[in-house]
Amino acid sequence: MPAGGPIGEPDADNLPPVSDADPPADGVAGVSVTHDSGDVARHWPLVAVLGTLAVSNVMANEVLPDWAYIPWNCALAVALVALAMRGDGCGADDLGLATRRLPEGLRWGTVVSVGVLVVYLVAVALPATRALFDDDRADVGLSDVLWRTLVAIPFGTVLMEEIAFRGALPAMLRRRTTSLRNGPLVADLISAGMFGLWHVLPSLDLTEANPTVSGVLPGPVGTTLSVLAAVAGTAVAGMVLSWLRNRSGSLLAPAMLHCSANSIGYTLAWLVQR
Repeated sequence: MPAGGPIGEPDADNLPPVSDADPPADGVAGVSVTHDSGDVARHWPLVAVLGTLAVSNVMANEVLPDWAYIPWNCALAVALVALAMRGDGCGADDLGLATRRLPEGLRWGTVVSVGVLVVYLVAVALPATRALFDDDRADVGLSDVLWRTLVAIPFGTVLMEEIAFRGALPAMLRRRTTSLRNGPLVADLISAGMFGLWHVLPSLDLTEANPTVSGVLPGPVGTTLSVLAAVAGTAVAGMVLSWLRNRSGSLLAPAMLHCSANSIGYTLAWLVQR
């Protein structure tokens, strides 16, 4: 009989030592482990993110004064990143915040932003679509336009919404849809749908602010239809932004597109008012 014990039984003296640094059985060191869909206790970070977004939506649109809009949303963005990273174990790559992907994000963001500018200029030049830029919310002074396009939109709107709907939320959902067929797509679709619902309250005054819209869709029915159109439109836009984030690997690309769409559109609406 060979030394060290019976055949098939390892010699305890020759076993490799067990180290605390060895990876756990359910994952690999340095790689996030996805959550079991039945592990209710581990769903609290996602529930916290959804609850925080719901409360923030009401606060930002119905409660907070205008001056609090930017600091509130910046604080919210920080809280969402903390919940995703500290609470749920997401990494910078998961959230689209890895610095190594910034050049690719900048490249894609520049291309799509130029495309937005071209489309908007054509829309303003055509009589059939120029009326869509006739928005009373842009009937303000130059200083207000500069503030809104250079500060309020990038830091008050885009920063938080991109971190929420193209960063934290889809990353956390993907960790819970790995057992599903096309799990990443499902996560992006849910995030895009939430992005659409996020715009219910802001779209309630759309028919009042835009005479063209109110002329086509007057009264409560018009308000309802305009809200549904806004939700559907922003949900589709959310999928486009998600594709761009996935393609570039960085939140910078969808953030640039989002910022360009809002800021250029607002600036052109202001010019139409002149």
